[in-house]
Amino acid sequence: MARVKVPFGQKVAFGIGMLANQMFPAVLGIFMVVLVQDLGFPGWMWGVLFFLPRVFDSITDPIMGFISDNTKSRWGRRRQYVFIGAIIMGAAFVIMWQLYRENGIDYNFTYFLLWSFVFYLGLTIFSVPYVAMGYEMSNDFHERTDIMAVAQWIGQWAWVIAPWFWVIMYDKGWFETADVATRELAIWIGIICMLFAMVPAIFLKSKSTLNEDYSPLTIKTIGGSLKEILENFKEAFRIKPFVKLCISTFLIFNAFNTIAAFSFFIIVYHLFNGDAGAAGVWPTLFGSLASLVTTFLVIPTVARMSKIMGKKKAFILSQGISLIGYLMLWFLFVPGKPYMFIFALPFFSFGIGSLFTLMMSMTADVIDLDELNTGKRREGVFGAIYWWMVKFGFAIAGLLSGVIMSVVGFDTTVDTQPESAITGLRIFYSGLPILGTLISIYVMRNYDVTEERANEIRTELEKRRGES
Repeated sequence: MARVKVPFGQKVAFGIGMLANQMFPAVLGIFMVVLVQDLGFPGWMWGVLFFLPRVFDSITDPIMGFISDNTKSRWGRRRQYVFIGAIIMGAAFVIMWQLYRENGIDYNFTYFLLWSFVFYLGLTIFSVPYVAMGYEMSNDFHERTDIMAVAQWIGQWAWVIAPWFWVIMYDKGWFETADVATRELAIWIGIICMLFAMVPAIFLKSKSTLNEDYSPLTIKTIGGSLKEILENFKEAFRIKPFVKLCISTFLIFNAFNTIAAFSFFIIVYHLFNGDAGAAGVWPTLFGSLASLVTTFLVIPTVARMSKIMGKKKAFILSQGISLIGYLMLWFLFVPGKPYMFIFALPFFSFGIGSLFTLMMSMTADVIDLDELNTGKRREGVFGAIYWWMVKFGFAIAGLLSGVIMSVVGFDTTVDTQPESAITGLRIFYSGLPILGTLISIYVMRNYDVTEERANEIRTELEKRRGES
């Protein structure tokens, strides 16, 4: 199998899909604050709304991965699902944010929860085949990193843009109230991101799979298919490098997501004594500037580091830099001097900014190792299992966010929070990601799919295919 140099236009088409894939969770993180701050949802409801849909999402992902890997179609295995999933998740996102105060908390909670299930079903149908398309684009060790770097660079703009919705939502010149803002903004975001999500389905090339020897996908064979899905899980978790990637991503990404929403509360209540109006654009600047640093500094730097020192060493060094950032944030959230936290952002951003650029590239290498061991190409299954770990952890993170807020005594119904509650949030804000990152570095210390090993695997696969 010859090395594949992917045209830049194809990388961009894949990356535009990543912008949709990132924009939805980025906006959800902003909009979810409205449920507590403006619609009066208690902390436990907030936690449940984070947890249950994502558990559902984590269950459907492996099933979608199996379906995608075994689809016989003249459009190939992935494109039609990406297109259909884009429509479902875009429409569901619009509908689920049509919340009205006068309907009451219980009705709004139930309505939002049910439409969340539809949204996450659409997200699964889109994202699992979409990610698999990226793994399939090249078999070259470094080209894979370049593909993921371009995609993550484009996708990061979601995190640059999304925090500015805080400014728009709470500016009386734009909208009367934040819940009115979410209703109207959701329409624009849902439609635009739906169109972005369709781009890979339309522009990425794929070959017909009508004559491939795949597992049958029929109602009669569903029992056998479910058994095969479980076997896929077992086989995937027998590959130690893949287990290391999953555990490390789980720890870093979900420790971050557990505390991510706390930045808003820490800035408003610690730096500005509970006055959201006085806080102005500072909560927005925190997320937006961090994402700009990721876009223009972290991703290009990490891609370069990967080529110089290898993916594992680039990962460990990047995460080590992020530890400095999390520690600095403890000292640089200074009341009266909100600009101080900006100095921590270049360090802080290396954690999440480097994660998926490297991990998605390394997952593609592991898929080659799986083919060497089993003779099967299972991008959909491995992508689904990897993101299953991410999403299941994300569900736990959402639940933990609500639990932490309750444990530290943060009360959403009062304007002034106890000092102990804010201190508790700050301890978790720095401490939890530091703990998760340290454990993940330890887990990855013996990761052994180096460039040399990856090239050996590819050479062996080329020989095997040449003999068949």
